[in-house]
Amino acid sequence: MNDNSHLYIGTAFVAGVLLTVGLKDLVYPELGQRLRDYRSREGQRKNVLESSSNAPVARHGPPAIVEGIEGCIGNTPLLRIKSLSEATGCEILAKAEFLNGAGQSSKDRVALSMIEIAEEKQILTPHSGDTIYEGTSGSTGISLATLARAKGYLAHICMPSDQAVEKSDLLLKLGAIVDRVPPAPIVEKDNFVNRARDLAQAHTKSSAYGSLSTSNSTHDNNIHGRGFFADQFENEANWRAHYNGTGPELFAQCNGKLDAFVTGAGTGGTISGVALFLKPKIPNLKVIVADPQGSGLYNRVRYGVMFDVREKEGTRRRRQIDTIVEGIGINRVTANFEAGKELVDDAIRVTDAQALAMARWLVEKDGIFIGSSSAVNCFAALKTAMQLGPGHRIVTVLSDSGSRHLSRFWAKAGDVGGAVDTKLETVLNAEDN
Repeated sequence: MNDNSHLYIGTAFVAGVLLTVGLKDLVYPELGQRLRDYRSREGQRKNVLESSSNAPVARHGPPAIVEGIEGCIGNTPLLRIKSLSEATGCEILAKAEFLNGAGQSSKDRVALSMIEIAEEKQILTPHSGDTIYEGTSGSTGISLATLARAKGYLAHICMPSDQAVEKSDLLLKLGAIVDRVPPAPIVEKDNFVNRARDLAQAHTKSSAYGSLSTSNSTHDNNIHGRGFFADQFENEANWRAHYNGTGPELFAQCNGKLDAFVTGAGTGGTISGVALFLKPKIPNLKVIVADPQGSGLYNRVRYGVMFDVREKEGTRRRRQIDTIVEGIGINRVTANFEAGKELVDDAIRVTDAQALAMARWLVEKDGIFIGSSSAVNCFAALKTAMQLGPGHRIVTVLSDSGSRHLSRFWAKAGDVGGAVDTKLETVLNAEDN
């Protein structure tokens, strides 16, 4: 083959390559588009990685091996409530806190936070005889009793006697001492919270630890360790649990895109912790408290007073108006609610009848079986979606399962039945019989 032949072959090869590259969109349009799509995805992925290297991320894939039952707390799913989303044109999402692995409620986060911070401050020492005391409507006590056993403590729980009996039964099965006390306002000595505080102080004073700290004391007894009053209403470990856990998880699960966060408030830890984390990152976010009948937070948020300007907070003697809802609603501003109250934009009142109707609706339409506070949250989320209009994303909280509300809330709600077709208007217009 002569030199001219080599020249012709080389020229033809180069021309073919140039023609293929230059005319790829004409000759191979699908290939060209795929190349552009690939480069675009790679560029986006690189930008996301660079911009979110320090951002919280939601856990994906099978969970890792964790250390003990306390390792099963947090990273709960965020589920779309299909029936409410379809009915409103909004995306209504719910944080499934009943899937926390210790006490099966959002209070797992709080209980673990309070214990761990007390251990860091050397207020609690595992396997020393220390006892954790708490005044609670049930869920915090169940979480504390579970984690107390896991971490080497005892638990003594005081709760109002009008709460569902399955809660105290469960506490006893978990090895806790349980005091069911008559409901009383916080200003009275016999209030369940005040009783827990007094018992913790008496324990420490009467124990060997208390005796050693009293110079004139020479008596000995069989009480060991210290009494630790968890104080979920005033302990800042409460809102910090949601600032460090629930808030970052929601931000990651929603990719930073949500329009409203709706939840009830008892201690105020959830709404404050989540608001304190999310509001600086999403300034236009609406934070709304869902408040049951008998609670004063609705008026507090909307009008700046608990019930009436003639009544000074902290001095009221009248007992709280009866409601079937447990776990949320209160007639005072706690330290945990105070921490984030300036970030709360609005409040929605939910009646018992509306909560009961919503609970039945969610079973009928979605197979979601929840407790009373979660039903209040979902009704308020529905109202928020209707106020904002289609196209918005609303997030709420499913605090616990309906299984610990059978004897009270669900006894009132009744059986859902078989072939039923409830209309949303029926839920919205529910009234007490």
